[in-house]
Amino acid sequence: MADNRPKAIPTVQVDDDTFRVTEWHFPPGAETGDHVHGMDYVVVPMTTGELTIEMDDGTVVTSSLIAGKSYARKTGVAHNVINDNDFAFTFVEIEAKQP
Repeated sequence: MADNRPKAIPTVQVDDDTFRVTEWHFPPGAETGDHVHGMDYVVVPMTTGELTIEMDDGTVVTSSLIAGKSYARKTGVAHNVINDNDFAFTFVEIEAKQP
């Protein structure tokens, strides 16, 4: 994680007993910061482009996303998400709260 990167902007849209829905907006160069997902989640890209993913083991991968093409991940994913595009990037994250 670079200290000089701007931070992605989370906007919580729903937070109830079942789900948390957050819109993540990434200005160019922005990052989430290192984090571990505490819930299963679905990501719905609102933008088409590539995001850089820094995994907790030091691996760096490029993730190609297509607007409207969702994907799901399980609890425990640890990473930093970076928008290396020269344009803003937005996705909606839907976290399923466990009973």
